[in-house]
Amino acid sequence: LHGSPLTDAGLALLNPALSIHPSLVALDLGDCMLGDEGINLICGLLPPDGAKSGLKELTLSANPGVTSKGWGRLAIAVAHSSQLRVLNLDYNPLGDQVAGMLAVAVASSRTLEVLDLEGTGLTNQSAQTLLDMVENYPTALRTLILAENNISPELQQQISDLLSEGEEEEETEAREVTAREKNPWICQNSKSS
Repeated sequence: LHGSPLTDAGLALLNPALSIHPSLVALDLGDCMLGDEGINLICGLLPPDGAKSGLKELTLSANPGVTSKGWGRLAIAVAHSSQLRVLNLDYNPLGDQVAGMLAVAVASSRTLEVLDLEGTGLTNQSAQTLLDMVENYPTALRTLILAENNISPELQQQISDLLSEGEEEEETEAREVTAREKNPWICQNSKSS
């Protein structure tokens, strides 16, 4: 549906069918002239933990009619969604306030792996909040796209390095678990007697 002049009214007409579609896992509503009402409908496609299956990938790029209230509502839904893996919000005028709400959502989410915030009006203030989130809270996030924002290259690199570090630690842990499963006689704790 990307690029179609869907608007909130059009999405309201489609929403009942989208809500009951059993295998809908990706939805691209980028550049569809959506506003807050459309975001409210989309939040219904991100059910809370365990309620039912929901979207794994959501694209809402270039929908400048959505206000901070709508993005706040989406952030809450993302925080509680047990399915969402990829969220593309690029080219929306989000700003630092919305980025702060999204940082809280990402820190709460156990599944969100990719967040695209390219060209969303973020500054070093947002980047610092996101850096604090990545440094201090375990998260599933692996990719955070911050290009075309007013963010220093140093902050972007720090965030990228921390996300890469988390990936390396997970790979090491996975290898250790696999090794233990293959060699159950290896001691977990070596206490000297």
